[in-house]
Amino acid sequence: MSKHKNLIILAGGASSRMKRPETSSEGLTQDEINQANQRSKGLITVGAEGRPMMDYVLYNAKKAGYSHIYIVIGENGELFREYYGNGSNNSFHGLSISFAVQYIPKGRKKPFGTADALYQAVEQFPELNNDYYSVCNSDNLYSVEALSALRNTNVPNAFIGYDRDAMDFPSERISRFALVKVDKEGYLLDIIEKPSENEVEEYRDSDGKLRVSMNAFKFDGRKMYQYLKDCPIHPERNEKELPTALLNMLKEYPKTAIGIPFSEHVPDLTAKEDIVEVKKYLSSKYAQLDWD
Repeated sequence: MSKHKNLIILAGGASSRMKRPETSSEGLTQDEINQANQRSKGLITVGAEGRPMMDYVLYNAKKAGYSHIYIVIGENGELFREYYGNGSNNSFHGLSISFAVQYIPKGRKKPFGTADALYQAVEQFPELNNDYYSVCNSDNLYSVEALSALRNTNVPNAFIGYDRDAMDFPSERISRFALVKVDKEGYLLDIIEKPSENEVEEYRDSDGKLRVSMNAFKFDGRKMYQYLKDCPIHPERNEKELPTALLNMLKEYPKTAIGIPFSEHVPDLTAKEDIVEVKKYLSSKYAQLDWD
């Protein structure tokens, strides 16, 4: 199984938590507040020289060996094209960048979720259905090592299983992350959203760790397509979600998705109060981007 070069970055969501008026804007300039309320999270300027979060995601992707990037944007995603190119196949620091648009169905106000975003991407770029590809969010900064691990694994499908205790977030926030359940060999059995305190202990892995998913996946496009297409709507959240599609695929193809264990923090831009923390992190860890 050769290492794949494809990374799909999900950036077409509604960013509703970021746009909430009641979230704290302490320490932010008026321009940053305006960006948080108007832009996709990956385009909020948190880096040096007014560069957005997406630059850093792309930088780590390039260092991890990805070369073909597909950014899933919303119907009003023109600003992404201003930053990364207006053509069908753009070059940005040696990365090939293409855009897929996540269209909102008639009768809905918000996009239809992560599984729908990925489905629309592979419909628009059908070559992905004959290849392997990785998928991640635009508002999380995954490390070079984590992205490399997804590229290098020999298992058809994989995800990064983060040690919950290594994440530098308030405990209330961590408790909302999706917990994963793996067998003794590390193969995925289940993903549970917002587990109750009673359920948590059942999800410890063979090292005694609780692992969470931060939406960093590798998929076999040949197997995944049908499950993206047929993904049911989540009854509470009214969205088609990637974990649902993955678990449905595993019912037919068990032991084909491995959890790759990692213990590290993942900077996250979910709400306005995250902007100050992410800016601090980037200024200390990424003072200069050496793209070459």
